[in-house]
Amino acid sequence: MGQLSLFEDDNKKSINLKEASHWASKYLNKKVTISNISYLIQYGKIKKYENNGTVLINIDELKEYYDSLSKEEKWKKFLGDDINWHLSFAQYKEAERTKHVHRLHPYKGKFIPQLVEYFLDTHTDKFKKEVYFQKGDIVLDPFCGSGTTLVQANELGLHAIGIDISAFNVLISEVKVEKHNLILLAETIEELTFKLKEFQKDKNNISFEENLLEELAKFNSVYFPSPEYKRKVSKKIINEEEYSKDKENEFLRIYNDLVKKFQIKVKQDKDNTFLERWFLDSVRKEIDFLAKEIKSLKNEDVKKVLTLILSRTARSCRATTHADLATLKEPVTATYYCKKHGKICKPIFSITKWWEYYTKDTLKRLQEFDKLRTNTFQVLITGDSRTLDIYEEVKKKNPDFAELIQAKKIRGIFSSPPYVGLIDYHEQHAYAYEIFGFERKDELEIGPLFRGQGEKQRQAYVDGIAKVLLNCKKYLQEDYDIFLVANDKFNLYPKIAELSGMKIVNQFKRPVLNRVEKDRETPYEETIFHLKEK
Repeated sequence: MGQLSLFEDDNKKSINLKEASHWASKYLNKKVTISNISYLIQYGKIKKYENNGTVLINIDELKEYYDSLSKEEKWKKFLGDDINWHLSFAQYKEAERTKHVHRLHPYKGKFIPQLVEYFLDTHTDKFKKEVYFQKGDIVLDPFCGSGTTLVQANELGLHAIGIDISAFNVLISEVKVEKHNLILLAETIEELTFKLKEFQKDKNNISFEENLLEELAKFNSVYFPSPEYKRKVSKKIINEEEYSKDKENEFLRIYNDLVKKFQIKVKQDKDNTFLERWFLDSVRKEIDFLAKEIKSLKNEDVKKVLTLILSRTARSCRATTHADLATLKEPVTATYYCKKHGKICKPIFSITKWWEYYTKDTLKRLQEFDKLRTNTFQVLITGDSRTLDIYEEVKKKNPDFAELIQAKKIRGIFSSPPYVGLIDYHEQHAYAYEIFGFERKDELEIGPLFRGQGEKQRQAYVDGIAKVLLNCKKYLQEDYDIFLVANDKFNLYPKIAELSGMKIVNQFKRPVLNRVEKDRETPYEETIFHLKEK
């Protein structure tokens, strides 16, 4: 690494940002950028020092911070020594876990692409002793969710079929794996963005939000300077609850004056539906305007992609706090103290910023995936995997693929079935169903949150998953391999295997480190069950 640039500050050893980046990359055995170190300073994780205008940090403090994040030993005490830490994929940065089309739309409960790739990959490595799939094989995901299995199958040269009861989930997956006319898409985006701005010209919400942001910047720089404020909170120099409440109320007077000055209508007239409750009036009007424009488009593929972009935009523009994006609590209609960012934040009054960002991001991600995609069949089906005739449904969409299925049969399954009483899969995208009028089939979900986790619900879950496997088995090769990812805290999968005429031949326990909706510090595992015919 070379000689460190050092100076003494209270007898503490300090290094500059570039040196810190090199040291941390070596210490953690993964790339840590200067931006990563700057982030830690900005959010008060480590203290900033200076020497002749050069930003420096304490190497011991940096080491202490990273050591506090080391979970392997701590988690093994809770989860057991048979945990497969390699399958945590801790070495991958977030950008790699959400690479290209995997981040086209948020989705609760999806697994990371590296996990799928590990089991579908046609090559072996020192951690993986057995290869289960070969290029040209067909893989099935009967609970395809947001399409992670299909995307990775495409990358690896495998054909794939995805089934989901949710029409919106199928839309997400289709946009990810299908080939699009990106030139036409870009042109249509430009036209829609122009129309949106024309629509906004006689509205006050844009000017109001610009003025609000200016006032917030001035206020936060005085009362919530970064990173000093967060550091003082962490050291209990400032009582966060009392101080933030006082400043929140102080800024509300400024906010209310601006609302009056620009004559802003904040709430909608009604509060009955999801769209009425969770979007401010100006945002709802912009969403409705774009949705109408998208529905009028003639090109079905472009319409499909833009539907997904507007849904992603709408999700980011809900009237909620930044800390509650994953799990909504109460609608927010005024400025508020944000614990996540340590300052006064605001709800969203216009979708423009997010619409423009997501349109550009989607085009970029689709272009990235186009460089990786293979010439394989990928078909999505909306339906119930317990009863669906897979061959006939594929035949309706792609007769050539149906012929291949009949000739080769499906090699195996890689899927993450729903967990018992954890997620309502339709409700998580309620805004999209309402905006675009997708048909909801909540009653056909297996193990939804709204039904709970009682004994009756567990038995219904066992029966439901077993029926899916029994139905899918009819289309599999004789020596099939099935991989199901589950957190089986109720020990239901041995019974599921038995009812399906299968046996569990192996179990791969992995720690789940990068959960968005859950407490990241609580040890949590999931198991990949490997099933074969009994």
